[in-house]
Amino acid sequence: MSITTNDVQHVANLARLALTDEEKETFTGQLNAILKYAEKLNELNTDGVEPTSHVLPLANVMRADEVRQSLSIEAVLRNAPDEEDGQIKVPAVLE
Repeated sequence: MSITTNDVQHVANLARLALTDEEKETFTGQLNAILKYAEKLNELNTDGVEPTSHVLPLANVMRADEVRQSLSIEAVLRNAPDEEDGQIKVPAVLE
């Protein structure tokens, strides 16, 4: 597979980029070099290699969900800049 300057122009149009002819030529060469390098992967013998979605095993790194004591309403409202009827009062964001 090979990238042409028309392909680069098409992608540039989709990305709303204005490219000069020199930039199109540069990107065409760079993208073709990337594809050529990726084709080297086809030369690898992958018999017996199990398909994976990640190179490393994934594990849940989150802490266990535990019920803990939360702050009292009085403690929370002491830190609030303003309160009304037991709730934090904030400036209106909608008119």
